[in-house]
Amino acid sequence: MNTKIKPVELRKVSGTRDGFTLIELLVVIAIIAILAGMLLPSLSKAKEAGRRVACLNNEKQLNLSSAMFVDENEGRFPARPSGNEPRWPEELRHGYKNLRILICPSDGPNPQTGGGTNADGAPRSYLINGWNDCFQAEMGGSFTLAAMAGKAMNEQAIKLPSETIVFGEKETGSPHYYMDFLEGIGNDFTEVEQSRHSTTLKNSGGSDFAFADGSVRYLRFGQMLVPQNLWAVEDTFRNSMP
Repeated sequence: MNTKIKPVELRKVSGTRDGFTLIELLVVIAIIAILAGMLLPSLSKAKEAGRRVACLNNEKQLNLSSAMFVDENEGRFPARPSGNEPRWPEELRHGYKNLRILICPSDGPNPQTGGGTNADGAPRSYLINGWNDCFQAEMGGSFTLAAMAGKAMNEQAIKLPSETIVFGEKETGSPHYYMDFLEGIGNDFTEVEQSRHSTTLKNSGGSDFAFADGSVRYLRFGQMLVPQNLWAVEDTFRNSMP
């Protein structure tokens, strides 16, 4: 007797199936979503770490350009302009050449600048120490921000070069070129970006800074101010924080 095996019976015998059930597919999708959720933060942190290193390299190049300028100008940093003279981005241009050095990869797409032409008018993520605590000590009662025009900082006046900031990151929307203590409540509070390199919240993470000894360092939020203000040259400003 010739008995035919039905298709359903054949599948049972061979152990084969048509495909995944709906529940199995949902389980696979859920596992993929969990794995992606675990991996994406790590990938985001790794990407930001790379941008932070690129920013450190930018500041290193600016610091080298500044050192070259100081060596060629009797130990003095670029002077504050008294009119339409170039500001530090143009003054240091021969040392860093490429205007992309002025932009941190973690900054906004078009960070503000203060106007001007050439490098002074290029999008810019950094500002330089204005040294006005030192100028105030030197000028006494005649000091004003306007009176600093044409004045240049002498590197010999920097008492702690390894702990004194020359370049820092500025707020994306800030047009400032200089970090001035004596403008409003102080540019160290209003213009400096202290948490650019963070994948989480504002006022977390940190930013990159270049120092007068030639080093560049990442400082976590608040470390530029506490326990000492690292923008300051004079002790009265350096130790003004509680």
